[in-house]
Amino acid sequence: MSYWEILSYAAWIISAMLLLWILVDALSVSRQFDESLLMSSREGADELMAELEREEQQS
Repeated sequence: MSYWEILSYAAWIISAMLLLWILVDALSVSRQFDESLLMSSREGADELMAELEREEQQS
């Protein structure tokens, strides 16, 4: 096996691990947050966090 073949296999392994990480993260985020919140176009983390705290207090 040449150096370039080993490097190619390593790149494929790294890309597969990154894909797996992205999928796990996407599932984690979709479980933590409601779809309407994720699809909203509101900006500003401070306002969003304040609203989330109000919703938690109401529950």
